Amino acid sequence: MKELGYLLPHETSDLIKEIKKEKGKNAARNLAIFEIAIYAGLRASEISLIRIGDYDPQRKQIFCKRLKHSCSNTLRIIDDQVLQALDLWYKCRIRQSYETDALFISNKGYPISRKQLDVLTKKYCRNTSIPADKHHFHVLKHTRAVQLADLGVNVQDIQWWLGHKKIENTLIYMQFTTAQQNRLYSYLLDRKGEEFENQTANQKNKCDI
Repeated sequence: MKELGYLLPHETSDLIKEIKKEKGKNAARNLAIFEIAIYAGLRASEISLIRIGDYDPQRKQIFCKRLKHSCSNTLRIIDDQVLQALDLWYKCRIRQSYETDALFISNKGYPISRKQLDVLTKKYCRNTSIPADKHHFHVLKHTRAVQLADLGVNVQDIQWWLGHKKIENTLIYMQFTTAQQNRLYSYLLDRKGEEFENQTANQKNKCDI
């Protein structure tokens, strides 16, 4: 079975903590990028497609244009940490004047590139205990999928959240979550217990006849 790279909960926490240490001019932008990438399960190339108008701070939602034949969607943001990071960067961005209306831009005023995002990911991950094979931006999309599965979210809802057209792409993540497996075994054990109780009751009824 092919290994699927995703961040464990403590690794995700360590990554965000490392990003928050940054004090430079790109600190707010970078934090917002990683927060929304994890929350929405976005690819690096999809980050560059987000326009200023795609984020609605009043409705607390963001439109995500998905690539690779995926389904674009609009997600409500119910995580205060993600909202705070996005709001801070949004206020900075709307005061800037560039030809592009991309929400996340490079220092030269162009939509931030996939290469730049991978460089940033490696930069932050190097200062954590995150294994080197996870030092790439796409690991964030995988991380969100496993997070949702661990929370017990229905597979069809995870499919919609990530923009997958085929549910087979979503089912890949189910095998990597122990929480999903535990719920499965718990369900089977409960059913086994119910069957045993039914059998016992039937035997008792036969004896009473």
